Amino acid sequence: MWRTSANSLGSLSVKGSTPTASRVPKRHDRRIIIHFDYDCFYAAVFEAENPALKRLPFAVQQKHIIVTCNYEARRRGLRKLQLIKEARQVCPEVIIELGEDLTRFRNASKELYGFLKASIWSGRAERLGFDEVFLDVTDMIDYNVELLNSSALKTSFFHLDRGDPTVGFAYDAREFCDHIFPAKVSSTAEQDDPTVRGNEDVLALRLKLGSHLALYLRQQLAEQKGYTATVGISTNKLLSKLIGNVHKPTDQTTLIPPYLPDSEGRSSIQNFLDDHDVGNIPGIGFKMAHKIRNRVLAREARFDAGLLYGGTLEDVKVRDVRTHPSMSPESLEALLSGPGSPKGIGGKIWGLLHGVDDTEVGKAREVPRQISIEDSYIKLNTMDDVLKELRMLSRSLLCRMRLDLTEAEDDDDVVTCLDDERQEMSTINAENHHQHPKSVPRRWLAHPKVLRLTTRPRPPLRPDGTRSRSFTRISRSGTMPTFVFSLTETLEHLAERLVDEALVPIFHKLHPEKHGWDLSLMNIGATHMEETAADKSTGKGRDIGRMFRTQEDVLKAWKVEDRGVAPEDFRLSAAQNVTIDEAEQPRDYYGHKDNGAVDRDDTEDDYHEKDNGKLARITNDDNAEQQIPQPIQGFIEHASDVGLDTEVDEGWDSEEGASKGGELCRICGAVMPSFAMAAHERFHTQSN
Repeated sequence: MWRTSANSLGSLSVKGSTPTASRVPKRHDRRIIIHFDYDCFYAAVFEAENPALKRLPFAVQQKHIIVTCNYEARRRGLRKLQLIKEARQVCPEVIIELGEDLTRFRNASKELYGFLKASIWSGRAERLGFDEVFLDVTDMIDYNVELLNSSALKTSFFHLDRGDPTVGFAYDAREFCDHIFPAKVSSTAEQDDPTVRGNEDVLALRLKLGSHLALYLRQQLAEQKGYTATVGISTNKLLSKLIGNVHKPTDQTTLIPPYLPDSEGRSSIQNFLDDHDVGNIPGIGFKMAHKIRNRVLAREARFDAGLLYGGTLEDVKVRDVRTHPSMSPESLEALLSGPGSPKGIGGKIWGLLHGVDDTEVGKAREVPRQISIEDSYIKLNTMDDVLKELRMLSRSLLCRMRLDLTEAEDDDDVVTCLDDERQEMSTINAENHHQHPKSVPRRWLAHPKVLRLTTRPRPPLRPDGTRSRSFTRISRSGTMPTFVFSLTETLEHLAERLVDEALVPIFHKLHPEKHGWDLSLMNIGATHMEETAADKSTGKGRDIGRMFRTQEDVLKAWKVEDRGVAPEDFRLSAAQNVTIDEAEQPRDYYGHKDNGAVDRDDTEDDYHEKDNGKLARITNDDNAEQQIPQPIQGFIEHASDVGLDTEVDEGWDSEEGASKGGELCRICGAVMPSFAMAAHERFHTQSN
């Protein structure tokens, strides 16, 4: 068996005396993270619905631009963020579908996310937007590394199920799967420290297993769901996301060791990151990147003011920042800190520039932290236009709340509920007066307590007619009105009330002016989720209503019934002279299980002497034999067969020992001790 110490990869420092090496942050490389990026996701969703589109130039439109297009369209000159007019000139035969309704994309994203999450053990699967997913597969890799046979790595078997050793796939543990970076593998023998060299070998082995698992998941995604993806494999979210972009589309890349710099500061990570523009590093936004560029260039960095989504005209590489004499965690903290910035932002950015990212892959949440809907505009400057857009956004927000924050009340309704949701989501934008399906009762998983409105006004024009660039958003919040939680009112009606009673007052507080706002964006959000009563530990208390609805089934196994005669199953079994299987044996009157065949060769009209010598008859205090009603006699015989004490001649046990026998009520046929018969007869008298 292959024995490794994966924990030794957890915290390694770098030996070296150079200034660069001494400033490298500590690495933690014991995880294996796989990043999935679905290829041309919006277009792929339409292609999944209509596979014929895969062979044709196809694009998805939002507003007046192309938001994505398939690779057939890209081969003919189309690109993302291209104007529709320009796209038709470049490729007149392109097929364009409107993609402003995000419902189909959201549903497809959830389906694919659920598929990938179910394929791993840890449950650590995190979505980033609609088309990206991070998977933490560390536990699967560690488990399979321990099972490796170092003498037969070529014929290894990757186990996908701890409980079933036959579930998995064969692979060659000696090789990486598909592409690697760098393409030419350098020997770890160049490392000065033998401990570092040994840990790099262990890391390389674990990354090899990760690359084979990634290929398997890609194949399953394509075969079972019809989607392709570009995949990156490394030891944190930052590196796995970036390394996957090296080979696109429908491919994968693994960032291989050495991860730790040698005495000259060389490593695979730094060689990979150094050529990236600082603004392309995840976690470094436009404002931060602009400040860093200004500091490195010692002047204001130029950018293209004509691009709606921003774009720099001067690249400042990671290498430029990392090696700049004035750059350090402390200087970045001073440069980037300010109102709204998290504490320690300088150290975090310095770590990202060196490929260090210790953020965890978040586990899936039952309830999202917030739900928001936004749209951008060329110019939004009148109240009528604002009201129109607020109604559209409100209707979409309420629709999302019903989809993401409610569930079927009964588990049996889940499948039906999902079908109804898909039907509702596809219809809601075509019908103004659409009501949530009533066929399946639903309940709220959480109630958002806060309603937030966010806008982005454009700065005023300069005297020369130009406008300064601004991405500043302003927000105002209020209490979420409770009427939005009605599941019987139409979405159109609720959206009207939400705008009139909540959003318009917030808007007036945000923009006291009557006109001239020149808004380029509006966003409304539901935040501060408060989970409702549920059976899960995260719920606020217990769902009493659901408990009462399900208690009949839950308590069925412990239910006790008081019957005056033997159960029908016993008498039928006795009459038919059958043998009852162990799994189907009924319980007798006292709750005991019959132990075998039931023999009823005797004639019920006679008194019977059983194997244990006891007589199946009932006597009163005068020792006069009574005729036993047939149902009671059959029950007594059956009780004798299963070993119960039916010799009622000897009386009922009592502390005083006063009773020596049982009496039979001539009215109802009930059997009871002699001392109870007088009270029983009075019961019949009062009833009459």
